[in-house]
Amino acid sequence: MDLTVHRGELFVLLGGSGSGKTTLLRAIGGFVRPDAGAIVLNGADLGRMPPHRRPVNTVFQSGALFPHLSVAANIAFGPRQRGMKRTAVAARVEELLALVRLEGFGGRRPSELSGGQQQRVALARGLAAEPSLLLLDEPLAALDRGLRADTAAELVALQKRLGTTFILVTHDQNEALTMADRIGVMRAGRMAQVGTPREVFETPANRFVAEFMGVTNLWKGTVGGDGMTMDVPLLSAAIRLAAPTAAGPAAVGVRAERIRIGAVSGGNQLRGVPERSVYSGETVTHAIRLGQNGIVFVTEPAHGAAHLDGEVTLSFPPSACLVFPR
Repeated sequence: MDLTVHRGELFVLLGGSGSGKTTLLRAIGGFVRPDAGAIVLNGADLGRMPPHRRPVNTVFQSGALFPHLSVAANIAFGPRQRGMKRTAVAARVEELLALVRLEGFGGRRPSELSGGQQQRVALARGLAAEPSLLLLDEPLAALDRGLRADTAAELVALQKRLGTTFILVTHDQNEALTMADRIGVMRAGRMAQVGTPREVFETPANRFVAEFMGVTNLWKGTVGGDGMTMDVPLLSAAIRLAAPTAAGPAAVGVRAERIRIGAVSGGNQLRGVPERSVYSGETVTHAIRLGQNGIVFVTEPAHGAAHLDGEVTLSFPPSACLVFPR
């Protein structure tokens, strides 16, 4: 792996269980020793430097707060270990409590706080010694959905205000897309793609990234000699492509939200029969059967979603086609 994270960036490591993202985080933090290669921070090779000597701190999924210490003492722990003067430590604690919006909570114990408040204390503790790099291992995973969204927004705003480099691990695609300056999608210990959220979402580098980022319509086929059409047996149709593509076996993906119900001029058109619809609050996803085996998923806003009855026409532009050679 060869990866560069820029100073002041919020970089997200995204991947499923076992992809290696937490192992990579632990290697940067000094808890795992690489067999080869270098980990360089601000021009210095961290090499065999132990974790407590690195200008790096970690915020764990559980928060890992000391239960017997107050909130203030938890935050003060790092600066005290580094020999900061008592008055400076006290000032730093008050500064951080204000930064994470927990003024007046310094005397409480972690057990007296909500999950979101505990994570904010863990974040303040991680920032207390002013690390060059802060590592966050799924810091929002234990929070409920509404609290996760609020805490994520606070985390991004805080990172931008401080300018500290953050590397955050998550398996949640939406979390990565809404928080990251750049995303590294991991698979089996390697980087499948590195790019901005828009790049990773709209132009996935390969079929794995496309599937991981939610492309539910993926079909095998063959690109014709002209490079502009692709025969897809499962759909019993030839699909027009937006750009010349090498002829031969390939897979084509189309996001469910790029497909429209009804005929659209200039688009690829398919005909099928609705099989089921799934309501998920903001959206409705329809499964449309084409022939015996072909299924096309179509997602539209729940407000004004069509009630499907009988055969329907589906349309999507050539620009919606993501082609991956096989």
